[in-house]
Amino acid sequence: MHINLLNLGRVPYSEALAIQQQVIAARKQNLIGDTLLMLEHPPVLTLGRNAHRSNVLLSAEQLTQQGVELHEINRGGDVTYHGPGQLVGYSIIDLRGDLPGKKDRI
Repeated sequence: MHINLLNLGRVPYSEALAIQQQVIAARKQNLIGDTLLMLEHPPVLTLGRNAHRSNVLLSAEQLTQQGVELHEINRGGDVTYHGPGQLVGYSIIDLRGDLPGKKDRI
């Protein structure tokens, strides 16, 4: 088993989302193998499906003044910070088929 590694450097969050969607589409079509995107983001807060804006203590204007973007996303979790120096990995993996440790459904 092997995985493709793409080291993208520092990528804005919205651009990274677009790249993920392109890689997912290619993976679903079997045009590429399993892939791990490694990168870091400029300062960004993400609000997951379970997040409440009230958990972010700064206003939108204050965040902008501090150079922090805010993105509402469709993933789980609450508020998450990503920023320079923090390595982030996004795995695009086909979970179908025979994988080590995969259990058969009954």
